[in-house]
Amino acid sequence: MLRQKIASREPGILTYGITPPKATHPEEKIAEIAQKQMDRLRDCEMDGLILYDVQDEADRIDEDRPFPYLATVDPTRYSKTYLRELNTAKIIYKVVGKQSTEELADWIQGDADEDRYSVFVGASSSRQAVTMRLPEAYRLSAQRNARLQVGGVVIPERHELKGDEHLRAVAKQREGCAFFVSQAAYDVEASKNFLSDYYYYCLEQGIPMVPILFNLAPCGSPKTLAFMKWLGISIPRWLENELTYSHDILDRSVRLSRKVFEELFEFGLEKGIPIGCSVESVSTRKVEIEASVELLREMKRLMESRLQAEAVRA
Repeated sequence: MLRQKIASREPGILTYGITPPKATHPEEKIAEIAQKQMDRLRDCEMDGLILYDVQDEADRIDEDRPFPYLATVDPTRYSKTYLRELNTAKIIYKVVGKQSTEELADWIQGDADEDRYSVFVGASSSRQAVTMRLPEAYRLSAQRNARLQVGGVVIPERHELKGDEHLRAVAKQREGCAFFVSQAAYDVEASKNFLSDYYYYCLEQGIPMVPILFNLAPCGSPKTLAFMKWLGISIPRWLENELTYSHDILDRSVRLSRKVFEELFEFGLEKGIPIGCSVESVSTRKVEIEASVELLREMKRLMESRLQAEAVRA
């Protein structure tokens, strides 16, 4: 189903993102965490589960990381070994910069008889040493496995600084990118500016637009807010104040995230941009994870309702 939706460039794709457990956990603890994750998501009727490939990113920013970096279980191994019972497509983030050509080629060619999905991620900063660059990784994927659908990352806030995020996205499309996932979206103006430039550029050049999944990440505490800012998530000052001074930061964050996505989804429907939604929790606190899963369900209802209304209108 996900493959068809991506190929048809449909709006309304829904995914949920998780970070695999810490690699230092014993096997029984990893299995326990996986079971809890599957139990939470089993009835969510999403199109895919994103598994992140976590980088240290210490060289991206001079400020100390709010939470210590700990290596996590390889997302491919975690998916195949611990999440087999969860019947949904798995989308594996792959940090290609740390791979050799041989290593990445072997990974791309694995399970060649199955539909697979990945999001290729480049270096977190220009200071990071890399052995493989994104254009090479896209070319290698196209050459070695036609059943691997590859996506990319878009950062609308970067568009505010450089004004070329839409050109980056189109360049990735030309290299084989079939969909995009955004960084956590809190800045609706930055996101709409990116979408507008992407839309008009594609219109002028005769380039078909691909699905763009805007990521929502609820924030449930000042510590989570600090971590999100450290990760580079752009949170407008007024919105940061709304969260900081709220009596219930998690509830306020969820309501603001819902409002941001609803505006972006409507903007996409007006222009025919195939927008979808991805939800995650950057925190391991149970209350924040459960809020993110409930937000996932809400976004499914929202998108289905609006798409049904559009179909009736047509």
